[in-house]
Amino acid sequence: MRELILKMSMSLDGFVSGPDGKNEWMFSGDQQAIAWSVETVSNASLYIMGSRTFRDMAAFWPTSTGVFAPPMNQIPKAVFSKQGAVVLKDAKAHAGSTQSGQLQPGAESWGEAYVASGDLVEEIARLKTGDGKPIIAHGGGGFARSLIAKNLIDQYVLLVHPVVLGKGVPIFSEVAPARRLKLIRATAFPGGSVAQIYRPA
Repeated sequence: MRELILKMSMSLDGFVSGPDGKNEWMFSGDQQAIAWSVETVSNASLYIMGSRTFRDMAAFWPTSTGVFAPPMNQIPKAVFSKQGAVVLKDAKAHAGSTQSGQLQPGAESWGEAYVASGDLVEEIARLKTGDGKPIIAHGGGGFARSLIAKNLIDQYVLLVHPVVLGKGVPIFSEVAPARRLKLIRATAFPGGSVAQIYRPA
């Protein structure tokens, strides 16, 4: 049975993006933190995400040559969408500093993603029945909140950045009553980010 890991970057005050959706603060350039993140997301047999995040990622990663591109392209995906099939943007048209203009190995996985349109709890239970490496949930914020509220997460992998936003998009705001977590491991990086791994207590 596969575990479900929620992998998120967040600010020191608990937001996964600013109120306007901006998150450039996540890309600090701390090479050790980046290497840790690449290793973490590579240890998965499936990525899951909400439909908005899926569309945004599918427009970026297929032509990316960045260090995250191999796992992001080559690991299978499932997209959660109540509307069924998700219309993808043209990845080749996406501009960016790490965009090659050429489809990278595994890019076809975005078009082959499983579309989960049923009940969230039932879909997650079905996906967990597989064997092998964990499932990693990438978000976005609303999808992460839903997974957390339904208590579906087996492990929280949070990269906390040394920035305070004041306001933004939370992921723990729908937890009730209070829920305790057990810290499994914490790793501090030279740039000030701290990786914190928790399990339900």
